[in-house]
Amino acid sequence: MPSLTEEPEDKLILLAPDQMVSVRDTFGVDTDMMVPRFSTHDPHVPDLDEAYRFDPETTLAICAGLSFDRRVMIQGYHGTGKSTHIEQVAARLNWPMIRVNLDSHVSRIDLVGKDAIVLKDGKQVTEFREGMLPWALQRPILLTFDEYDAGRPDVMFVIQRVLEAGGRLTLLDQNRVIRANPYFRLFSTTNTIGLGDTTGLYHGTQQINQGQMDRWSMVTTLNYLAHEVENEIVLAKNPSYDTPAGKRIIAAMVRTADMTRNAFMNGDISTVMSPRTVITWAQNADIFSGDVALAFRMTFLNKCDELERPTVAEFFQRAFGSDLPEAATRTKVT
Repeated sequence: MPSLTEEPEDKLILLAPDQMVSVRDTFGVDTDMMVPRFSTHDPHVPDLDEAYRFDPETTLAICAGLSFDRRVMIQGYHGTGKSTHIEQVAARLNWPMIRVNLDSHVSRIDLVGKDAIVLKDGKQVTEFREGMLPWALQRPILLTFDEYDAGRPDVMFVIQRVLEAGGRLTLLDQNRVIRANPYFRLFSTTNTIGLGDTTGLYHGTQQINQGQMDRWSMVTTLNYLAHEVENEIVLAKNPSYDTPAGKRIIAAMVRTADMTRNAFMNGDISTVMSPRTVITWAQNADIFSGDVALAFRMTFLNKCDELERPTVAEFFQRAFGSDLPEAATRTKVT
């Protein structure tokens, strides 16, 4: 988790969006919606990725959440860019953002806070240290819970207290009720839709209490990208491929990924290639002096079940027009 003492506390608390910008002009989405923007840049604002491509429906949901204080959940397969999508919207709006991964090690104490022994005037005293939730709640922060469906039940019930717009958080140990900052926003990303893992891909995910699901104002699904859009993104992330031959390689990589996704949807394989994997594959091929086959093996094939590897190797052959060499063979694909 980020340090809560990176900035003087009053500096972030006093920030507020002071501009209204067009969603159409800022994100290229066909809508008349306006969204608040901060003119002041804070260290908690994510880094800007100029090459990022926005999904229209997901962008509308995020912008509506920021403009109208909606609680937004983004669901989809791994690697589709759910968290990155939120980050890049925040980056263009200068909106401070913090991501918390709700793995099994995040406890109620981590979120709410605890008493800690500190030194004051040379003496040890007990002082309450706020956790992430009350700290963020009092600031103009876009708080995103990643892997929301993997959270522990006791943690989920703490979050439920602030899910309603304008929700308050009661700190029982402090006899204190915390009111939310007017520009505090709460988002989450999940691989499932609150019904638990039905595919066998996401071990550790839990069913989400339906009373809690009902408090999420908007739920949107972010699917894998269209072939042409993914080509553009992978190429933008790997400018060394910006040649006729390089573009053909990128297109073949994305075709391979498309075939793994279709096979996954049909239940033929259990491992799917995400856009993140395709970008990594292209980067690894550069590392191995253009050896696309070796990079494919190390980036994706070796992650697959041994019984499924012949099927995945066939996808490579169909996309590139040549067989995938054995592990001991090093062949550049052109």
